[in-house]
Amino acid sequence: MSALPSYQALTPDAVLDAVESAGHRCDGRLLALNSYENRVYQVGREEGPPLVAKFYRPGRWSDEAILEEHAFTLELAEREIPVVPPLRDAAGQTLHRFRGFRFALAPRCPGRAPELDDPDTLRWMGRFIGRIHAVGALEPFAHRPALTVESYGDESLACLLDNGFIPPDLEPAYRSVAEDVLARVRAAYARAGAVALIRLHGDCHPGNVLWSESGPHFVDFDDCRLGPAIQDMWMLLSGGRGAMTGQLLDFLEGYEEFHDFDPAELHLLEALRTLRLLHYSAWLARRWADPAFPACFPWFNTQRYWQDQVLALREQAALLDEAPLRVV
Repeated sequence: MSALPSYQALTPDAVLDAVESAGHRCDGRLLALNSYENRVYQVGREEGPPLVAKFYRPGRWSDEAILEEHAFTLELAEREIPVVPPLRDAAGQTLHRFRGFRFALAPRCPGRAPELDDPDTLRWMGRFIGRIHAVGALEPFAHRPALTVESYGDESLACLLDNGFIPPDLEPAYRSVAEDVLARVRAAYARAGAVALIRLHGDCHPGNVLWSESGPHFVDFDDCRLGPAIQDMWMLLSGGRGAMTGQLLDFLEGYEEFHDFDPAELHLLEALRTLRLLHYSAWLARRWADPAFPACFPWFNTQRYWQDQVLALREQAALLDEAPLRVV
């Protein structure tokens, strides 16, 4: 098996040559965009507006999984749902290769972060996420994973414990609280029962929503997967219990115009937040050999970081014992 390419080989010239290999004449302008998992660039063209080129992290996804991401966003775009799908070339292909890298091109979509303290914005977001989920529920993914307690929780904890990232004096406390919250997460899933798993955006935080005069555009479906609908909702909520309840009611007012919401999924809100905490730490650990990560996340792998994680997980343990939000 040939070695996977390194991002160090993705020089500015290589990026421009890759885009030109897909049939676009570049004008030399190149801007690196904020992305850590992949490498993403805005590339100027001699004719037409700039493009966004995303170079997939080598070895992360299979070709089939990437093409499923593309097919999902194209399906949404064909139904006039505001997502940013990849561009097809003259042969109808969306996934390209250049010097061992796999990449996709998309139109540049400017916008700002949504104002989530505005009820009208939340209702607008709810309508479009409801439409995304109505399409996502039509059929499952075949090649992309599901968000599970095992993949986001157990495997994340094992990664952190097996690779020595936690300081020895804090490892017993971290292990204990992590195992405790995972037991509570499983209890929350048991209370929720057999909720439906649908195709999701998967990482629907405000940074992946671009707002313009025409409303929201959803970008970066790189983490799309199967999961409960509430995974695409809880990251849009903030504040205390009362504030989140009000935000969720506004959101669901728009959402349920297009897709039904199962209130049993409210048992999973804090469970999913807990899983994200574990998964995020493990993501940083798995990527620590990439030089970009120590440079951009210097606070990771410090004593203070792990002390804060122990406290955050203890707070989640208390929240997991509370009754779920009520929307009826």
